[in-house]
Amino acid sequence: MGFMPTVPIAAGIVAVIFALYLAWDVLRKDTGTPAMQEVGDMIFEGATAFLRRQYQTIGMISIVAAVLVGIVLGAITGSTDLGWKTSVAFLVGAAASALSGLIGMYVAVKSNVRTAAAAQKSLNDAIGVALRGGAVSGFFIVALSLLGVLGIYYLYGANPATTPSTIVGFGFGASFVALFAQLGGGIYTKAADMGADLVGKVEAGIPEDDPRNAAVIADLVGDNVGDCAGRGADLFESTAAENIGAMILGVAIYLHTNNPAWVVFPLVVRGFGVFATMVGLLVVPLWGKMRPNPDEDPMNSLNWGYFVSVILAIGFLYLAVDAMLGSMWFFWSGLVGIFTSIVIVFITQYYTAGSWRPVREIAEASKTGPATVIVMGIAVGFETTASTALTVGAALMAAYGLGTQAAPGLGITTGEAGLFGTAVATMGMLMTAAYVLAMDTFGPITDNANGVIEMAGAGGQAREITDRLDAVGNTTKALTKGYAMASAALAAFLLFGAYADEVKRAVCARPGHPVDAAGVCNFVFSVDLTKVEVFVAALFAVMLVFLFSSLAIRAVSKAAAAIIEEVRRQFRENPGIMAGTVRPDYARAVDITTRAGLREMILPGLLPVFASLVVGLVFKALHLDAAQAVGALLMVGTIAGIMLATVLNNGGGAWDNAKKYIEAGGLRDENGNVVGKGTLQHAAAVVGDTVGDPFKDTAGPSLHVLVKLLSTITLVLAPLFI
Repeated sequence: MGFMPTVPIAAGIVAVIFALYLAWDVLRKDTGTPAMQEVGDMIFEGATAFLRRQYQTIGMISIVAAVLVGIVLGAITGSTDLGWKTSVAFLVGAAASALSGLIGMYVAVKSNVRTAAAAQKSLNDAIGVALRGGAVSGFFIVALSLLGVLGIYYLYGANPATTPSTIVGFGFGASFVALFAQLGGGIYTKAADMGADLVGKVEAGIPEDDPRNAAVIADLVGDNVGDCAGRGADLFESTAAENIGAMILGVAIYLHTNNPAWVVFPLVVRGFGVFATMVGLLVVPLWGKMRPNPDEDPMNSLNWGYFVSVILAIGFLYLAVDAMLGSMWFFWSGLVGIFTSIVIVFITQYYTAGSWRPVREIAEASKTGPATVIVMGIAVGFETTASTALTVGAALMAAYGLGTQAAPGLGITTGEAGLFGTAVATMGMLMTAAYVLAMDTFGPITDNANGVIEMAGAGGQAREITDRLDAVGNTTKALTKGYAMASAALAAFLLFGAYADEVKRAVCARPGHPVDAAGVCNFVFSVDLTKVEVFVAALFAVMLVFLFSSLAIRAVSKAAAAIIEEVRRQFRENPGIMAGTVRPDYARAVDITTRAGLREMILPGLLPVFASLVVGLVFKALHLDAAQAVGALLMVGTIAGIMLATVLNNGGGAWDNAKKYIEAGGLRDENGNVVGKGTLQHAAAVVGDTVGDPFKDTAGPSLHVLVKLLSTITLVLAPLFI
């Protein structure tokens, strides 16, 4: 292996240094006019107040959960060592996930006013500040994930045969916190957004982010606590959980080959991904210099940096496979994962960008009212499942099939080689995670910058630039959701394989386990849908996904209703607000959304945890096959979650950009006249966008975390169900 095991350590340290450099570079930029600074300070104050209260609540729940998991595991397995190690790993993962969210929010909030100021100079300057601000979050989160998994692996002995199973608690803790962070932030941001849009744009007829709207600061705060803090925690837990799952699959091959490279390979590949994405980020400004056209689509600059990252990632993947695995079939499996991420990016762009048919169809539907806008948006969301399922299905088949080709030369089974092929594909996709997360955080930064420009009374060229960047930001946020969903889909098979390995390990560790003629445990785990308990668990899994989404969307609706009434009340009781002579009570709206976000996140957050436990323990008490039932809950819940998340994410994104398309003057009537802001068609599109808000920013992203949480909790608690 040579120097390969040092790559993750070096990459983690370099990523932290690089992120600190980017933070310094962004924070030294011009902060704009005093009016801009005042708006930025209000957003920062609201965001930090919410996150402080949110993480206090999550922290208390996490401590209780860690203690209970440790006690239950220790009692069931008879190993207090496994119990306390899992509890500690859970708390470390939870803390790292929370820190990821905080870092993402802090830098984003500090970047928005600087992006607004940069927009007064040029488009290229604004892109540079926003993307680098987002990249601080991306590189810190990837570094925390790498160093966290690596650190706890070595802390727990670094035994390739046993340690990966003991660090699963790290992924469980990360997923647990991420779900609450995504839910709380998503409820907050969409409640404020719906209140601001429906009362401000539709009823009062004032522009987006108008300072007369009492909900506008809460809306801008929500962009940070939902899209930055929530998504940061989401992608942290994705990379950590999938990394640990791949390491567990590597254990089976290590036991055949006695080569620890199979266990540490996932960390090495992701370490190389850090270096690839650094270069990709640094070359983004070159695009604007090579093509100084003021009408150039800002998305082209971001795509240019992404493709540079991908090309370098392919080279690093080849180097790692050649040095560590001894079979280039796994390189081709990894290449499948990388190309799948590219395909998913373009599928998401097709369905959510204003340049293509789906968004334009929704915009055209606005000519006949909000009902047809909603129907068309739902149809687009359903349509996106076809391309997603075909892409992910083909990728899994290809990665697994290519992996099996390596089996004869390595002396391992085709099943083990195929599963590890899917693991390499997942790691290949995650190589560009830092860049994708930078593009994701780019979205709320530019959205906030647009709000800062509007509230500060700036306009002209700066407003045109931030409007363009805001539309691009909607697309980049949708891309990240597609990327997170695709990685969850690829990892689903990987994590189910890891669950099967954990069940086998638990069964084989017990007296009286099945053995072959040589005395070796030959237990084979499978999920048989013809068993009634397995079928019922699969039915419950689909129900769980829909019930969870219902609770999340209902929470947004209830909180939004309170915000709508508050904004109406302020307009009604104080006419000076609309006249522009009296400042609205922004703090009241912020307080309403804060309390609603914290209160409403608890029930849907605890639902998947208790569902897994109840299904497993009830079927075990009934002397049925609990391990297979929980396996069905994991598999079918993941499939249903991925498909529903695709509908919610892309449908919501398409509604949003249909509204933006109309606001940009893209819609015309039968005489060729522009149909823009303030028209009935625009009002219909705003209604569609409002319906899509909790779809794409609350329920959809939370489902990404849900499917990962199902995987990590079943991995941790597998011994309970034997």
